[in-house]
Amino acid sequence: MRKIKVKVAPKIRRLDLFLSHEIKPISRSQIKKLIKEENIKVNGKAVDPNYKPEKGDEIVIEIPPPKPTEVKPENMPLNIVFEDSDLIIIDKEGQIVTHPTLDHPTGTLVNALLYHFKSMPGAGDSLRPGIVHRLDKGTSGLMVIAKNEESLESLKKQFSDRGVIKKYICLVQRRMEKSFGIINAPIARHQRNRMKFTVDESGREAITNYRLIRHIGEKLSLLEIEPKTGRTHQIRVHLSHVGHPIVGDKLYGGKMIGKRQFLHASFLEFIHPKTGKKITFESKLPPDLQAILDKVSVN
Repeated sequence: MRKIKVKVAPKIRRLDLFLSHEIKPISRSQIKKLIKEENIKVNGKAVDPNYKPEKGDEIVIEIPPPKPTEVKPENMPLNIVFEDSDLIIIDKEGQIVTHPTLDHPTGTLVNALLYHFKSMPGAGDSLRPGIVHRLDKGTSGLMVIAKNEESLESLKKQFSDRGVIKKYICLVQRRMEKSFGIINAPIARHQRNRMKFTVDESGREAITNYRLIRHIGEKLSLLEIEPKTGRTHQIRVHLSHVGHPIVGDKLYGGKMIGKRQFLHASFLEFIHPKTGKKITFESKLPPDLQAILDKVSVN
């Protein structure tokens, strides 16, 4: 969901044209369709595409995901760390989105997977074929993808049972005084900004362990993070909640250094669905994050 508060009377006097300028990735025809399907409302009411927006209007946009049939295979490079007949381990680049949305209908990890692997479980009737967990746009690192239904169900159960060990490296603002700790605070969607999540007693259980790797000067700390639950934006929300937002995470109060949030999924451990053996993968910081770390370590 998005909200736009019209602060001054727009020069563009049609709602569909006004929004096509305000929301660049979405075309005017898509905007008109959203208006007609009542996914866009003004002051809580459905309107026509030719509605004239006025000062003080509150425009709410609900963006539904694309239909599965719209997900197209795309020839994009994949950084494959490991592959066998049951699963794939990908080291995802930071700016890639995991699965299609209306904002990002193409150029996602799923589009690439459908090109490189013709028979992903759920392909054709799912937006997330083979996907058992996700990394936010702006977060890089290790992901496991299932190549068949048996592996998909096994991996889903391991994640649900908290049997998968995931660790992240992140750079946060201010000195983290404790060497290690646990953040146990429920998370819910933010009531006013639907793009965000927040700590809220009405939310779902969320637990994050952290360990201090080292301080960098007086203003930064490098941490290893191990989330025990898998809530959306969990690490970002929890660290912001305790006063240490992730560097580059503008949504949750982080200051920009570089082009994205300094968050990298560096470690992944789980039981192989077929062999029953524990397997472990590690990933070093990608060049863009390493360059930031080198820069702030010198200053």
